[in-house]
Amino acid sequence: MTPRTTRAVCLVRRPHGEPSPDDFAVEERPLAPLGEGQLLVRNLYMSVDPSMRGRLERTEKHYTHNFTPGSPLDGRALAVVEESRCTSVPPGTFVRHQLGWRDRAVLDAADTDGAGRIDPQLAPLPTWLGLLGQTGFTAYVGLTRIAELRPGDTVLVSAAAGAVGTAAGQFARLLGARRVIGTAGGPDKCALLVKEFGYDAAADYRAEPVREALARLAPDGLDVYFDNVGGRQLAAALHALRPNGRVALCGMMSQFGDDRHSADINQLIQAVLKRLTLRGFIVRDHDDLRPEFERRVSGWLRSGEVTARETVVDGLENAPGALLSLLAGGNVGKMLVRLDGPAPAGG
Repeated sequence: MTPRTTRAVCLVRRPHGEPSPDDFAVEERPLAPLGEGQLLVRNLYMSVDPSMRGRLERTEKHYTHNFTPGSPLDGRALAVVEESRCTSVPPGTFVRHQLGWRDRAVLDAADTDGAGRIDPQLAPLPTWLGLLGQTGFTAYVGLTRIAELRPGDTVLVSAAAGAVGTAAGQFARLLGARRVIGTAGGPDKCALLVKEFGYDAAADYRAEPVREALARLAPDGLDVYFDNVGGRQLAAALHALRPNGRVALCGMMSQFGDDRHSADINQLIQAVLKRLTLRGFIVRDHDDLRPEFERRVSGWLRSGEVTARETVVDGLENAPGALLSLLAGGNVGKMLVRLDGPAPAGG
């Protein structure tokens, strides 16, 4: 029998300053009856993403909707189908979808990614939200199509210990970069970048200005900058880039922190002087690259050429804490919430 309710993480109020646990609550919410062409799914893993910080704000973003106080949050999730009224997606199928931040959801089969099927034999379930999911796809698109990485390039990645950053560093190496440099907060993360994720060097932005670190770590300059941060780190990269360098603008997390009123935008004169290319992107605009991405990255996973790393928090009730930890830099690799209950084989 289809459950009538589900637990969901709801936004109680918009944050005043930095988000706090009191801004969220786990509430019981009704589930719609299962209609033709729909699925009842039980969520197994939920993605926790930096972009959620902007969605907590009042200002509407151009690429997605913001969260509404009094309503459940949403986001990418990996689930197993419990009931189905779609013959092409039977019970037991693993699917990715956008109605995370709750135990169960009713969704249209057409709203699952692709054919709606995830193969747990090809890769562990969490990997389909991380390295083989939107996270890894973002890194791949940013490097190949946006920054047009070329063999022999020197590449800088900011927030390199995060989900996109750990993928981007590894992919850059496999795509032919000569030298890959990352920025991260703290000596432990910097050491991990070099030891585990294939970076040649790492700069601790908490211990040394990034501009000074780049003068030391990339004295001949950069060809590509994969930007997850904006602000002071983008300004430092603009000075370090060689003429005709390329910047993939993926995220601007500094806009929600101490750098939100930074004057570093004045450094954009460097883009003129050096004939730089700065290109922003939203990954969903590039779905035509997904088959190529999944083919290449699943091969790298099988061969052991790339490492998938997740920070996993257990329990829906701990999801708000996982988000706050992510925003404070408490993760290495992909931040996920694993929901209560045993995961099926392969998870």
